[in-house]
Amino acid sequence: MKNLKYILLAIFSLFIAFSCDNFEDINTDPNKTNQVTPSMLATQTLKDTYRFWNPNSADFTSGNLFNKHIAMLETNPNPGQYYYSYWPYGSFGSYTRLTDLKYMSQYAEGSQYESSYKGLELFLKAKYGFSATLDMGDIPYTEAGRASDGITQPKYDKQADVFVSILTDLQQAEAYFSEGVNFDGDIMLGGDVEKWQKLCNAMQLKVIQTISKKATSEQKARFAAVVNAGNLLDGNADNFKLVYSENPNATYPMWNGEERRQFTGVSELVIDALRNFNDYRLFYFAEPARAKIEAGLEESDFNAYVGVPTELSAEQLALNNASGTYSLINKRYVEFMDNDPMLYFTYSEQCFIIAEAIEEGWVSGNAQQYYENGVTAMLEYYMNLPHTADFVHGMPITQDYIDNYFTGAAAYASGGTKEARLHQIWMQRWLIDFFQGNGGNYPQFLRTGYPEYPLDPSTSLNPEDPNVYPQRWMYPTDEQTKNPENYQKAIDEQYNGYDGINQVPWWLK
Repeated sequence: MKNLKYILLAIFSLFIAFSCDNFEDINTDPNKTNQVTPSMLATQTLKDTYRFWNPNSADFTSGNLFNKHIAMLETNPNPGQYYYSYWPYGSFGSYTRLTDLKYMSQYAEGSQYESSYKGLELFLKAKYGFSATLDMGDIPYTEAGRASDGITQPKYDKQADVFVSILTDLQQAEAYFSEGVNFDGDIMLGGDVEKWQKLCNAMQLKVIQTISKKATSEQKARFAAVVNAGNLLDGNADNFKLVYSENPNATYPMWNGEERRQFTGVSELVIDALRNFNDYRLFYFAEPARAKIEAGLEESDFNAYVGVPTELSAEQLALNNASGTYSLINKRYVEFMDNDPMLYFTYSEQCFIIAEAIEEGWVSGNAQQYYENGVTAMLEYYMNLPHTADFVHGMPITQDYIDNYFTGAAAYASGGTKEARLHQIWMQRWLIDFFQGNGGNYPQFLRTGYPEYPLDPSTSLNPEDPNVYPQRWMYPTDEQTKNPENYQKAIDEQYNGYDGINQVPWWLK
């Protein structure tokens, strides 16, 4: 019976692998075209994990609203701009992929790739758990994905324990990759096990810093040990990203979205920060405001760019947009099928994570150097990004510009306060995720409170309390029928029996 179950799963997985759109051809042995291979399952799972959930311009812009990089300029308010959601629930949907990952590793057993695929399985499990626990709080983790073992109502692990398990799995994943060889089916890092090792280490840093309010002395020591071991991302070549192409099934979500672009403005928070830093990324992100150009300003003038106050009412924003008041997102975002990759974790973010840790005394080092390395890497990233030459309004990022960047407000505040330096680090880290659609920095905003997101109770759509920022999403509604006892226990123990979006989870207390 067990073998029959494996055969049926293999047939189903094969059907899925060939019927779904992939970002690249699945790498298979031509002599085994009728068999599921680990690389098939790796490709399909990575695609399902990292592809934007619904790649079209309307949903992509909506998916970028919560982190205050952009704003919608239509009369119908989008909840994401005003601290709510069309669907205010978290999800355990990613856990359905744990079964395929399990079989991916099993199919690789006895081959030279066994350790590599086991590393990928654990990394992705940790990724799913990290996202889910930040979204909701206590979650199933140790018993997740174990329906084949008869566990159909998995227990909810306490959030503190979830983070411990995530760190353990990332550490074990790194160990597997260190024993493995380069493998097929990887659309993210090309199957390079050395890059996966670095990413596993770097993600441990991110996890520990994310729970900085609750991090134990042992976890802070582990953070320092990972940094001091040095096996981390070395530069932009190690960035963890999803690359788009001219394959119609793998195009940039905003491509051909000019109609949507005309109602998508760059936030005041972004434009003011870039102007403050004299940062040429402004000219890569935005178009000058039409009213400013009509008034005689040049498109190369920082003052020709006007950001959107994201807290204003939708009706007022639409009226102002009709008058050409605001800067819309850059025209380049809709022009190219193979546009900006989606950045999930970068060398720059790693630098900012370590710079903050140095400022907090978790690890020794030169925080200024890490800060400057992080900023420099992002500037170099845009300098070398394709499809920008005709879309930067005469203000290209050059090596000479980068070499002279760290002056004025962009210069590290080594003689100022610790708070001022942290604000610089956090702002630059926040800017990495501009228009990325990758989930962004909202958890980091909840942790640090910076940059301060605009909130007006008169326009906030937070149904429970318009004066506060949502702290979490509610559990999926089907948990009340699929796993009712564990669901009720989780909300009773964490939130006094109320599954609300303003309830504060453990990691933020």
